[in-house]
Amino acid sequence: MTNLKIDKIDLKILEALQGNGRITNQHLAEKVCLSPSSCLQRVRRLENEQVIRSYHARIDLSHIARHIMYIATISLKNHLQNEFKAFENLVKSIPEVVECYTVSGESDFFIRIICADMNRYLEINEQLVSSSSNHVTINSYVVMKENKAFETVNLKTLKDSDSPGPS
Repeated sequence: MTNLKIDKIDLKILEALQGNGRITNQHLAEKVCLSPSSCLQRVRRLENEQVIRSYHARIDLSHIARHIMYIATISLKNHLQNEFKAFENLVKSIPEVVECYTVSGESDFFIRIICADMNRYLEINEQLVSSSSNHVTINSYVVMKENKAFETVNLKTLKDSDSPGPS
């Protein structure tokens, strides 16, 4: 966390961009009651400070390809820093792993994988298990239905709009 100050206008900009990353600067400026040049300056600052990290298109994979999605919890037997780093590097090298989190609790990692079919799913599991000198336990769950996909974060629930930025 940095000492970046996020004010109410910045929050409005972030909320608008979360909902529509393709909004024109002109429309964004109107939405947040700024001049286009001031709005663009704020957006650039938020990008430079890595508050805005990227812009994406949300693709409905069911329209373009058959696929299988699964979520897995992974536990490593040895909790050594180099083992964790090796596993993190392995996960980064597998393109089908679309998310990976280090977590607390019974498991060490939570990953989400989207792949073409069950054969590729099995290959990835084998790769995860056999590539580590560490004993790896994987619990996999095939996603049957995506009930609520991530779209945006309600920033108002995370930040008191009257308080200054993170300290």
